[in-house]
This record gives sequence, C-alpha cells and structure tokens, in this order.
Amino acid sequence: MLKILKNNLKQSWLVIIFIIVLLCIQAMADLNLPDFTSKIVNVGIQQKGVENSAPEAITKKTIDKVLLLTKEDELIMENYQIFSKENYSEKDYNKILKEFPNIENEETYIIKDIDEQTQEKLNLEMGRALMFVSMLDDEKTADQLKQQLVTFMGVDISQDVYTIISSIPEEQVNLIIDKVNQTYSEMPDSIVEQTAILEVQKEYENLGKDLDKAQNSYIFVAGIQMLGVACISMISAILITLLSARTAAILGKILREKVFKKVLSFSSNEYRKFGSSSLITRNTNDIQQVQNLIPMLFRVVIYAPIVGIGAFLKVLTKSQNSMAWIIGVAILAIIFVIGSLFILSMPKFKKLQALIDKLNMVSREILTGIPVIRAFNKEKYEEKKFDDTNKELTKTNIFVNRTMSFMMPALMFIMNSVSLLIIWAGADNVDKGIMQVGNVMTFMQYTMQIVISFLFISMLSIMLPRASVSAKRITEVLETDALIKDSKDLKSFNPNKKGLVEFRNVSFRYPDADSEVLTDIDFTAKPGEVTAIIGSTGSGKSTIVNLLPRFYDVTGGEILVDGVNIKDVSQKSLRDVIGFVPQKGVLFSGTIESNIKYSDENMSDENMIKAARIAQAEEFINSKTDGYHSEISQGGNNVSGGQKQRLSIARAIAKNPEIFVFDDSFSALDFKTDLKLRTALEEVTHDKTVIIVAQRISTIMNANQIIVLDEGKIVGKGTHEELLRNNDVYKQIALSQLSKEELDS
Repeated sequence: MLKILKNNLKQSWLVIIFIIVLLCIQAMADLNLPDFTSKIVNVGIQQKGVENSAPEAITKKTIDKVLLLTKEDELIMENYQIFSKENYSEKDYNKILKEFPNIENEETYIIKDIDEQTQEKLNLEMGRALMFVSMLDDEKTADQLKQQLVTFMGVDISQDVYTIISSIPEEQVNLIIDKVNQTYSEMPDSIVEQTAILEVQKEYENLGKDLDKAQNSYIFVAGIQMLGVACISMISAILITLLSARTAAILGKILREKVFKKVLSFSSNEYRKFGSSSLITRNTNDIQQVQNLIPMLFRVVIYAPIVGIGAFLKVLTKSQNSMAWIIGVAILAIIFVIGSLFILSMPKFKKLQALIDKLNMVSREILTGIPVIRAFNKEKYEEKKFDDTNKELTKTNIFVNRTMSFMMPALMFIMNSVSLLIIWAGADNVDKGIMQVGNVMTFMQYTMQIVISFLFISMLSIMLPRASVSAKRITEVLETDALIKDSKDLKSFNPNKKGLVEFRNVSFRYPDADSEVLTDIDFTAKPGEVTAIIGSTGSGKSTIVNLLPRFYDVTGGEILVDGVNIKDVSQKSLRDVIGFVPQKGVLFSGTIESNIKYSDENMSDENMIKAARIAQAEEFINSKTDGYHSEISQGGNNVSGGQKQRLSIARAIAKNPEIFVFDDSFSALDFKTDLKLRTALEEVTHDKTVIIVAQRISTIMNANQIIVLDEGKIVGKGTHEELLRNNDVYKQIALSQLSKEELDS
C-alpha cells in the first residue's frame, strides 16, 4: 500500500502539503471549541461574565482588607492604581466611568494592563484574599476568629475583626494567613474561585456596573468567537474534502494509466497468468478501493492523531484530569472491538477480490458463449454455475458486512456509555466542588473528540484490509516483468532483404508445458511468393504465425525478418512491417471507417475503399444506410462472421505492410468469395511476402510453397502438385476435402 502511494502521489505533493496544513488548522479549531463551551457556561452563565478573581475595579475599603490578609501586597499594589483624571486619558477615564457609574463616590483602584502570566498570579492571590474577606464578612466566622484571638492574644473583642488583625504583630498575622492558605490548598480550586468571584460581583454592583449587560455581552462575544472558530473548521473540512477527492481521483487516473500501459506490454504468457477478467477487475474495482481509501487516510494519519492526542493533553492540563481514567476505559474498549473485528474480517477481505475475479470470469464466459449455450439448451447449467459463484461471493460479502455492521453499534454503545459515565462522575465532582458544570461539558466534548478519532481509525480498519489486498493485486501487475522485451542494442532491418522471413530450426513450448508444441521448424518465406501452412487440428499452425510478430518468443532456434533476428529489433518496428489477420476476426466499437483505418487514422478514403474492395467487403458496406460511417458495436456483434473476417482482412490490406499473415482468415467465406478475394489480393501482394494458415486445400492450392505440419513438426514442404505426389499427410488432407478428379484437374 505504502509503495503504491509513495510512487504515485508525487505529482500531488503540493496539494497534499496544503491538505495537511488544513487538517492541522481544522484540528486546532476543533480542539479550541470545547474551551468556548466552558467559558460560556462557567464564566458567562455562572459567573455573570466575571472572568478573573482579580477585579478590574476595587474600592480602597476592600483593597485595604485584601492587603491586610495577604503576603503579596507588593504584587497587588504594583498592578493597581488610583482612579483619577491624572492617571488616565479623557477617553479612558470616560470609558471606565461609563462602566462603573458609582466609581466617583468612593476612592477606587483600577487594574493596570498586565500580561497573562501576571494576571494568573494576581488571580491566585486576590482569589485567596477575597475568599478570606468573604469569610470575615460573615459575622459568625468573624466572631469565631475574634474568640481565638482573645484566647491567645487578649485583644479587645469589641473591636472590628479587621481592626483587631491590623493591631496584632505582623508575625502573628502571617501565621493566620499561612493557616488559612493551607486550608485553601485542601479545598477544590473551583470553590475558592467561585467564592472570590462572588466578592468581585458584589464589588462591581457597589460600583454600579450592570452585571446583566456584562453577562450578555460576554456570552455574545464568546459565542461569536466560537462561531468564527467553527466556521474555520467547516471551511477547512470542505476544502480538505474537495482536495482529497481530487488527489484520490488523480491517483486513480495514474494507476489506471500505469496498469493499462503495463497490460499492453504483456505477452500472451502474462495474459494467461492473470486472466483477462482479473486484469479488468484490477484496473477497475481494485483501483477504486485504493482511491476510496485516500480521503479517509488523510483523516486518520493527520487529523485523528492531532485531535486525539491534543484532546487528551487538554484534559490532563485542566481541572478535568480527575476523570481522565474514563478516557482510558473508552480507548481500551474501542481497541478491543476494532481489533476483534479486524482479526475476523481480514481473511475474508482477501478472499473477496478473488471471488469478484471469478464472478467476472464466469459472467464474461457465459455472455460470450450465449449462442452455444442456447444451441445446446444449457441455460440451466450455466445459471447454476453463475449462481454457485454468485452465492459464494454473496456469502462472503454478507459475512464481512455483518461483521462490520456490528462495529458501529458497538462503538456507539461505547460512546453513549462513556457519556453516562462522564455525567455520573462529573455530577459527583460538581457536588463536591471539584469541578464546575462547564468543565464537565468540556470534558465530555474532549472525550468525544478522542472517541471520534478512534472511530476514524475504525473506519480505516474497514477500508484498509480490502484496499491493502487491492493494492497488492495492483502491485503484482505493475511489478510483473513482461517476458518479451526489446533488446538493449536494437538493430535495423536490412533493406536488401525486405520482406524475407526465415524460420531456422525453431522450437517452442508454452510456459510450464511438459512437451514442445513446435520442433525444428525450418523454412523461408520470400517476397512475391505465397507460403501456406496446413495441418491437422493442434499441429501448431497458429503457433507458428504467432511467433512471427513475437506474441510468444521461440524457446529454440531463431526467426529472421529482413535478414535480422526479430529479437534484435523493436517490437514496434517488427509489427509495423507485418499485416496480421487473426484466426478470429476482431473489430472495435466505432465505425467501419475507423476499423479499416485502424493502422492510420489519417489514411486517405481512396486507400480505405480500395482495401475494402480487395477484401470483398465493398458490396455489404455500400448496402448499409451510412456506408463506411455505419456503427460497429462492441466486438463487432452487429455484423456476420464473414463480414467481420472481410473487414479484418481489409484492415490489414489498408496498412500496406511488407508481410501479410492470414491465420485461417478465410474460413468464414464461401468458396466463391474466397476465390475472388485471393485473386484480388494478388494486386497488392505481388511484391509482398504472404503467409497463409488454412484448413481448406482450395485456399492454398496455388501457393508457391506449402508447409505441412503434423504434431508440431514439418512433414512436408513443396507445391500442391509435389505434395500430392510425395506426401501422404497432405494427400490424406486433400482427399478428405476434394475428390480425386478435382485434385487431378
């Protein structure tokens, strides 16, 4: 899989980098969204928009109490200043006055512009001190403290508690502060913060601040910010989807091109190894599986780890870490479910693609052989064969789908169970004052992000096995070396031996075959002459002519064309000089014109018409409404066998090659048409080399040289008359087709 992606995504590397950047942006945006939820609930709703324990404005009366109850008086006084016209510009002065209308009624301190780190320190110290103030403002708590001070120090109990504290030695005050701070350290931070915030709210109310307005304003601003972050996430997601789909489509295009070009370079050996149905599946279904994986792969490799790890770190660095164990439970449960299903489904995914190949093969075989099936009334038999294959594929598909369909409900059950667990544990923590409601909601969101990250991985576990199998099958094709290759030191044809074909002691056996198909084949086909090859079925006639254009390579001896071994010239130049008409006429979807002009689409109409006339195809072409522009359906199914054969011959004639090879190409023609065609052929082949494979004696009687084959060996060579006199094999073939009188005439 990695090899496929590495080798074929190179031209999309800029887009991939951009996708990675967008995924990082989306991940960061999604990780920040829960923080806004926490702010809106905790600060906006519960704290009425008051964010910090250190108040923006505080009266001198309150700050004096604070300074009395803290050791960090320098920190506090460094960051607050008296509110007066001398300390502020007119604009800032009016702004503060508008926010705190009662500020002029009492001497007040305003917080300075400070950095985030100083703000945190100030929040801590002011929070503790204000909670202490809150405690001492309670009469019962104040009386208890006074009783203790009377007992240990003998102070005047009639005095105010703050007056008493200010009158005792500093060392004693510090001891009181240390004891109170120790008590605070044992208390949850949320209780200290909430108590201090209540004091800040009282202070703001005394100064005339509209807390309801401030609350609405805070929620509105936080909501707008949250909406902005959500929009960034949404836009990133849309762009990622578009670019991922484009990248996947380009990958599919590249793979299809490579596989198709590779298949075109295959010899007949490789076709036999893979099978045409399997090659079609690999170039369509398998590539589609890999293509579908790409968008999910970006999500899992980039987005899921960032969100999963980021959310976990967010949880650990916040007050929700007391419930981090819930995340561990969720992850273990998800891994167990995914791992179990992966182990069950992986072998079936491997089997699935092979079954698709098999179904394609059976379907193709049945559709191609429909006439024969109907002729022998074997529809039921073929239906059963198709049903057996189809049922096996269906059974495997159902198993895989059932296994995978269990995954989503199981993961949803885990998600919902985790949500309930968070609510249960979170409610207990809120009750104890360890957490706030907003923190519980934030923790739930972060946990869901972690779980969703694993859901992406689970989706990958569904697609990856099948895509991995498909990638392996594609790689098998791409890495298969064609047995027939061009030589590194290519030679050119000898112009002085143009059209000369020589078979020198040629032997051939198919790969993995036990015995040779051809043995010691030796003959020469000369320009201006017709060389015919005849023999019983299976004697190797078609094999000989398939060796000439290097559809197969000889296993012994050599074949020379124009005086050069065909292995020493390029396959293209070799096939350029050969006009090959196969045993089975093959036409391509298009028109009659496009099929005849197949070798050269820029061929003149005059040459096309001449080729059709020589091939005896002109009459039936002109009888069609659209003539040469008549449509040819896929495989030439809308023309008869004889018409298909004549168009195949016309295509070879139009090419005007040095060498004509007719592999039993006249078998579908009647004797009259056969005779006319061979007579007309002499016009264009008088200076060409013609090799004819035939079953009918009448087709080859006038050949300059007839090669007689029997069981892969040459058992006779000569003219018709010579072979009738001297060769028993030829004589038997001839007598089986023609009477003695016809042969003697």
